[in-house]
Amino acid sequence: MSEQHESVTSDLIDIPPEPTAETIFGVRGLHCAACVNTLEKKLLAHPAVSTAIVNLTTESAFVRFDPQRLTVSNVFGLVHSAGYTPVELRDAESATVNDTRIQRNWFIFALAASLPIMFTMGMHGNRAIMQLNFVLATLVQFSAGLTFYRGALNALRNRSANMDVLVALGTSAAYFYSLLAYTGFLGPGREVFFETSAMLIAFISLGKYLETRARGKATETLHHLLRLQTDRARLVTGTAEKEVPASILRVDDVVLVRPGETIPVDGEVIEGSSAVNEAMVSGEAMPVMKNVGDAVIGATISKSGVLKIRATRVGEATLLSQIVRMVREAQADKAPIQRFADRVSAWFVPTVIILAVATFICWFFVLHSDFLTAFRFAVTVIVISCPCAMGLATPTAIMVGSAVALNRGILVKKGSALEIISRLQVLLIDKTGTLTTGTPTMTDLIPVSRHVDPSRLLECLATAEAHSTHPLAKAAMTAAEKAGIKAGEADDYEERGGYGITCNYGGFRLAVGNERLLEEEGISLAPLADKAAALAESGKSLMYVAAGTTLVGIAAFADTLKPNSAAAISEIKRMGIKTCMITGDHADVAAMVAQQAGVDTYEAEVLPERKQKVVKEYQQRKMITGMVGDGINDAPALAQAEIGIAIGGGTDVARETGDIILMRDDLMDVCRAIKIGRATLSKVKQNLFWALFYNILGIPVAAGMLARYGFILKPEYAGLAMALSSVSVVLNSLLLKRIGKRL
Repeated sequence: MSEQHESVTSDLIDIPPEPTAETIFGVRGLHCAACVNTLEKKLLAHPAVSTAIVNLTTESAFVRFDPQRLTVSNVFGLVHSAGYTPVELRDAESATVNDTRIQRNWFIFALAASLPIMFTMGMHGNRAIMQLNFVLATLVQFSAGLTFYRGALNALRNRSANMDVLVALGTSAAYFYSLLAYTGFLGPGREVFFETSAMLIAFISLGKYLETRARGKATETLHHLLRLQTDRARLVTGTAEKEVPASILRVDDVVLVRPGETIPVDGEVIEGSSAVNEAMVSGEAMPVMKNVGDAVIGATISKSGVLKIRATRVGEATLLSQIVRMVREAQADKAPIQRFADRVSAWFVPTVIILAVATFICWFFVLHSDFLTAFRFAVTVIVISCPCAMGLATPTAIMVGSAVALNRGILVKKGSALEIISRLQVLLIDKTGTLTTGTPTMTDLIPVSRHVDPSRLLECLATAEAHSTHPLAKAAMTAAEKAGIKAGEADDYEERGGYGITCNYGGFRLAVGNERLLEEEGISLAPLADKAAALAESGKSLMYVAAGTTLVGIAAFADTLKPNSAAAISEIKRMGIKTCMITGDHADVAAMVAQQAGVDTYEAEVLPERKQKVVKEYQQRKMITGMVGDGINDAPALAQAEIGIAIGGGTDVARETGDIILMRDDLMDVCRAIKIGRATLSKVKQNLFWALFYNILGIPVAAGMLARYGFILKPEYAGLAMALSSVSVVLNSLLLKRIGKRL
């Protein structure tokens, strides 16, 4: 169970939680998976830090710590001591663009300096050309190549080895050997290959540039969200309007929004009406009509009318800000499969260095080749074996998968949730508000005989219920409105709790309510007894309508299935997942809804604590369990389940507890979330396979195993292959975007 789940569960049983604080920040200087491991170990070594997750793709870190023993400044100090630079997230996001430009410029410089060396590398007898090559190679080595020395030094200070160590070793070996040969320290006639170190740096710089660009593509959804936030608002003060920065707005301020403008805050409409585009929240392209009293969300767009809005949430409390925070936390979270890549990366670099030494020994001492040949093979092994692709395999796929989900109105709060949901075996589903609408609907209106006009019967029902606030009364009024029937004006109106309503209308005394009311009024229920019994057996609530002393009809009400619920259950079952409905409702009602929805099994009359126990029972059977719910009573089960899915229209507690939030009240989004999870996990596995396969195939080739067939891989081309492998992993992850078009 996750730490978040443990926290929620402890709250429910009144165990005071340990004081914790969290921070997410950008990190400069991360180059590969080994850098991630180094920084995480450094942070976790402090006793006040309980969680440290570093994300290579977003170049960010998530840290949970004890605020009584540590501050954010102290956390930043730990990052500095590990050799990396912490920055605010907004600075990190703007720095990404700057990094891309810097990487491009270093590549252009390194390539421009390397090409003359490459074209003249056979002219070793020409002293002027050799001097030029020496100067150009030195410039590249200690300008564009300086970043690798810095990274390697930081890694070694922290007693670890990363990609920078491999690149620094490979390029330094080639450069300093050439330098010694050029100056004559190795004797006369020694071959110089300055082009190797220079081209290596150029190609690796190209790879880092392409990788930075591709990673920027993977994070573009978050940047798009940030761009949605408007920075201006039209504040209404008395009768005047004043344009102000949105950041200064406070709760209860009134803002004016004209057609085509972005709503700056979460709030409530107090004047006007407009069609509002809420696609950024729900994924739905169709605008939603907003009238007085309706809630609106910041960053949505008013399309047709002028709105006056009273702010209810501003700044970091707005829904968009919460979504951005959750997306960042999801990107910082690690999927379980990432642990495999982390373990491999931890021993990968030392293993590569051992293999490079073994390659040199084999060629020089066993096969008796010349020193230069053995040396080049060893350098090539070092250069081709970069763990970058492995470090990027999981986070890039999860980031793109989360973005695809967000575009469909599915908010993934934890990156690991995508992997877990892909392996789901059983899904527990709350009935009320999840499978069903959560509000009663009039399903049947039965006149006592064919002589009673149904429209007249509905008019009498609406007239009696017009002033009641009971849920069944509201359902009756909704049915009348849909039928185009207006309630009349009644007098002598009396509402009795637990019974119903009596009033005078159209010359008759109306009695509308349950059996007890009509029995008190002396009205016989026998004419509709059989039909009433059948409706009650199907789990429906009944409302009798009498005029004078005569029963004239029955209205039946039920909490009906949402339009897509049955189709969603069918699709979930088709994906091989067992479904179980859980409800606190009576067994007969539960049986009827379960049959209509098509779930495999159900549990009725379940108390909130029993829901959590049901989850535990499935978990004890070693089944990966998910829970879908929308209410406060679902929170314990959502927290207990491996994957909690909260309906967006539900309570704040349910949304806080869930790992995935469905912004729309559509159960089909559960199917979409599962499909996105499965596609994401598939991409992660593809990425890890190709990253490992590349090294398994590349290292023997780099070591010269194909030399007898005339195929020898030069160090500079090994560097290009290494760089492109990282790019290919990111590009493969970006292909996940195609699944969004098929959902």
